[in-house]
Amino acid sequence: MAWRDAKASRARLLLFMASIILGIAAVVSIQLFSQNLTDNIQRQSKSLMGADFLIDTDQVPNERAQAIIDSLKPDASEVNFVSMVAFPKKNGTKLVRVRGLQGDFPFYGDLETQPVQAAFNYQTSGGALVDATLMLQYNLNAGDSIKIGEITLPIAGALNAIPGNSAVASSVAPMVIIPSRFVAGTELLQFGSRKEYQFYYKQPNADLIALEEKLQPILEAENADLDTHTSTSSRLGRRYENVGSFLNLTAFIALLLGCVGIASSVNIYIKEKIKAIAILKCLGASRKQSFLIFLIQIAGIGILGGLIGTLIGVGLQQLFPIVLKEFLPFDLTITITAQPIIMGVLLGLVMSILFALLPLLRTWYVSPLEVLRFSGETSKQAHKARFVAIAVIVLFLYAISYWLLRDFLFALAFIGGVFITFGILTSIATFTMHLVKKYFPKGAGFTTRQSLLNLFRPNNQTIVLLVAIGLGTFLISTLHFTKYILMDKAALGQTAESANLITIDVQPDQVGEVVSTFKANNLPVLDNIPLVTMRLHSIKNESVNELRTDSTSMIKSWLLNHEFRTTYRNKLTDSEEILAGQWVTEQSADETIQISISENLAEDANVTVGDAMVFNVQGVLMQTEVASIRKVDWTTLQPNFSVVFPAGVLESAPQFHVLATYAPTEERSANLQRELVTKFPNVSVIDLRQMFAVVEDILNKVSWIINFMAFFSILTGIIVLIGSVRTSKYQRIKESVLLRTLGAKNKQILSITALEYLFLGILGSLLGILLALVSSLLLALFVFEEPFTPSILPFLVFLPGISLLVLVIGLSNIRGVLMSSPLEVLRKNG
Repeated sequence: MAWRDAKASRARLLLFMASIILGIAAVVSIQLFSQNLTDNIQRQSKSLMGADFLIDTDQVPNERAQAIIDSLKPDASEVNFVSMVAFPKKNGTKLVRVRGLQGDFPFYGDLETQPVQAAFNYQTSGGALVDATLMLQYNLNAGDSIKIGEITLPIAGALNAIPGNSAVASSVAPMVIIPSRFVAGTELLQFGSRKEYQFYYKQPNADLIALEEKLQPILEAENADLDTHTSTSSRLGRRYENVGSFLNLTAFIALLLGCVGIASSVNIYIKEKIKAIAILKCLGASRKQSFLIFLIQIAGIGILGGLIGTLIGVGLQQLFPIVLKEFLPFDLTITITAQPIIMGVLLGLVMSILFALLPLLRTWYVSPLEVLRFSGETSKQAHKARFVAIAVIVLFLYAISYWLLRDFLFALAFIGGVFITFGILTSIATFTMHLVKKYFPKGAGFTTRQSLLNLFRPNNQTIVLLVAIGLGTFLISTLHFTKYILMDKAALGQTAESANLITIDVQPDQVGEVVSTFKANNLPVLDNIPLVTMRLHSIKNESVNELRTDSTSMIKSWLLNHEFRTTYRNKLTDSEEILAGQWVTEQSADETIQISISENLAEDANVTVGDAMVFNVQGVLMQTEVASIRKVDWTTLQPNFSVVFPAGVLESAPQFHVLATYAPTEERSANLQRELVTKFPNVSVIDLRQMFAVVEDILNKVSWIINFMAFFSILTGIIVLIGSVRTSKYQRIKESVLLRTLGAKNKQILSITALEYLFLGILGSLLGILLALVSSLLLALFVFEEPFTPSILPFLVFLPGISLLVLVIGLSNIRGVLMSSPLEVLRKNG
């Protein structure tokens, strides 16, 4: 009976199946991608580091650290730092990351260059390898010169890839590799310069776990760190695991939307089968048999839908290496495993049955008397069964969310958010329909009135369509608004009060000349910030060494090895706000120094106002007390500090300066940078306009990926819409017969349908955009803490675009209605 009935309704059942296919495809593709990513990271863990393990430190290793490094016999070493470089032939300058390498690094993976031999002979020839994109940008060729500090080297070749580097990282600071013997000659590693020393080891048989357990505590005490290829790949895996969880949830929303479509369509489908079920019961069929007939149908389409969705998801795997190439520091090799495929088929089966369960329960409680009359009443047993079914659905959704997120609270928050979003959309849609019904335009034309009445006709799917359209529009619009909040937050003000050029590593004896260079170029000095480097010696009378070995300590470990770059001043900046305590403007060095610390530092160090902290400033211990705690907006593109000293204390300490100015045009900015690099090779210049362009580019790439996933939700909503239209096809034919009997023409019926779907499209997309506006406003105020200026693009593009799409889909079904004669329908239903 299930097979026979399914054959008669195959078109509708296929549409039910289509509702979940894309959701399954999205979930399976993300699961396969996550598994492939994990496998690739584990398999290529040595290639990601280029070695078995390394020791790194951000200062010249002290005697004890150097002894440990030497005892392990490093096979290669490196010092890297950020600096300005110049291309004399092209008269250009650029902020880059310089890596001075010694030895045959990398030991695993390849150093890819063009020409190929440059990777093998740059050390002996004394040339530089320059990022390939940077060479294209400045039209450079092998043999051209690059000036790094006080030395000029020939470019040996273009650097295409090196283990552990990604395209996104290179876009911020392109890489330049030179032999380490030239680093001293650059004269760029001066006091205050940010630098990192790394020592690489090729010891494939080493017990890395034992090595890490033994050496890590000792090295930490000497401000050094041990990294193995396994621990590095583990950290990288956790980072991408968070991205995978987010994409999983986006895919899961698409699946939920499809399941809502199934629930609604099956509800109408079962309503139409009530009389047939009653007849079956009159002929002796049991409750179980009538229930199983339709359960088998739904299970069948669930398995088939899961299988098709899984195959599509497997096919989508080929896109991920292309889409995510710039975000991955390695080449992704795709393999297909059985677990996600089995999961996809099971997910299709279980989700289909679960969301069809509520309408399917009606078959259990159909009375044989329904053959003669339709009561529409629901028994108490049916109510109880519905509550049980709803509880099972909620628990299963929570279980799936937990499986995707691996966190009880996050899964609960996600499920709560989903229900709230669905609830808001449903409530607003219902309320809007009531408003239309209450204030019905009785004076409007026949077609307008009839199209509005269709929103309330029996078996209407107004709410489902509004939820499907609204949710899809909500996802894309929220993404759009959020992207522009981030862009506005990173954007630079185009006024002379907003710095867009920052010079760093300016030594005290260079400050006067740098200021003179600014003035010679008619550029103002907006900031002159002194920086003093220091490390923590003790917190609340407990030394850093004691805290490192204290397993019960509540203090975050990063603080114990961190080199703080602090400043001193007598006023707050625009990005700061006092949360607790008093701001101290000035004091003498003889008193206990009253400092101000950032909110995050106070939390991680477990300190509050009045607590003691001792800093080691170049070997001098400074007793300080927390006088105030500040809230700092770290997202602003300007120097911000965790620790700020009052004026009158650090003026004589070893320091360097950061100077900022505003260049109104790119040409004047380039002229200043060239002059500064020529006069002061050690000074680096950060052009915030270029940084903003990089941020915008990264956001655009991330947005594309998220839009790609949101596309599944939109397309699923469209399929739900098509399914809803097709499900109500026979109802439309009946209405057409009645209207024609009353004298309506095809043109009028076409207009009625067009107006109905136009109302649904406009209302659904408008609801989605308005809900996105509210959510984006909340994000702006409470997450990004920025004023929200909405973009008009969703109203100009999304609203008409989605409305037109809904209209086209609605009209696609009208052809069969218009071509059905009244007599044909009367005979069929006689």
